[in-house]
Amino acid sequence: MRKWMWAILLFVPVIELFGFILMSDWIGAGKTLLLMILTSLIGIAMLQFEGRKVLVDAKTEMERGKVPGRKMVDGLFIFVGGFLLLIPGFVTDIIGFTLVFPLTRAVYRLFFLGWLEKKMKNGSITFYRRP
Repeated sequence: MRKWMWAILLFVPVIELFGFILMSDWIGAGKTLLLMILTSLIGIAMLQFEGRKVLVDAKTEMERGKVPGRKMVDGLFIFVGGFLLLIPGFVTDIIGFTLVFPLTRAVYRLFFLGWLEKKMKNGSITFYRRP
């Protein structure tokens, strides 16, 4: 796990710097900086809107007596997507936007729940229930 963390910490800034240089050559450095600030502001607004929507939906499910499992996963993805949108760069912005948008979030949820199920089956993650 630590090797992956170090790899991410090293490669993400390199990829983002490459993307910044590529975009600044294409549209200019000033417009690139403005675009990065604009995507961060749009991301913050989307994070607030989608986050509130998920909280209201989770509260509604809890009032009905249901466990808001899917809404919890959506909330996690919105949080991670919002964090990625705050990091300056285009690659993290693209991933962040796809995590915040409801249509593309379903794809991430499908892969995440499959990964989680596999981890629970092989015993890497233990799930406890209250009686």
